Amino acid sequence: MLRTTTGGAGHGTASPDERPMSIGTVLLRLRDEFPDVTISKIRFLEAEGLVEPQRTPSGYRKFRRSDVERLAQVLRMQRDHYLPLKVIREHLDALARGERVTLPPGAEQGELPDGGPQQDAGQVTATRIGRQELLAATEATEEQLDDWESYGLIVPTPEGSYEAEAVTVARLVADLGRFGLEPRHLRAVRAAAEREAGLVEQVVAPLRRHRNPQTRAHAETTARELAELSVRLHATLVQSALNVRFH
Repeated sequence: MLRTTTGGAGHGTASPDERPMSIGTVLLRLRDEFPDVTISKIRFLEAEGLVEPQRTPSGYRKFRRSDVERLAQVLRMQRDHYLPLKVIREHLDALARGERVTLPPGAEQGELPDGGPQQDAGQVTATRIGRQELLAATEATEEQLDDWESYGLIVPTPEGSYEAEAVTVARLVADLGRFGLEPRHLRAVRAAAEREAGLVEQVVAPLRRHRNPQTRAHAETTARELAELSVRLHATLVQSALNVRFH
């Protein structure tokens, strides 16, 4: 969560939270609550008029505390209520005018995205969303979603719904698209992910077949930990390869 501090008043200096922040500092502040946020995402929200940081004479962005709080509001509305940016902007403008805003049901505490009751913490559930919810959350068109599905980047369930992770995947694919990377370019990324998932599944398979229920339950925790390590290794190897090419 965002941190608040006091001090600095009457001493001629601003407290740490009152000083203008770089986009990198903003990213670190948001990461605790929004692990998937990126600098590209923050720049995109700026381009869409959701936040207006100050600019130094040399063109560097400088964010105020109010900018960070506004970004957090935007990201929460996207994550918890699957709202498109146009609607989020209208809500924020209404709040700025002092109007009361009613948000649609979303993945708030005690609820799933469909508004149903949350199951016990010990139960493993797959939160799913519908096609229209996915389109609204990502601001994608039907044509874009069809394209992503055709390359296996987004995979609907047999019932036609989508796992909650599809929202993050779609947003990342859209972000990459702004750099000219099309879905066909990402087939190798998808294939690599499938191979890594297969490797994780191979490791935890004996745990899933174990007679002890607690051991079987531990399989998912182990799988998640392995997946996180695999992702970190993948990112580090990509960065290492780029460092070799650029130096």
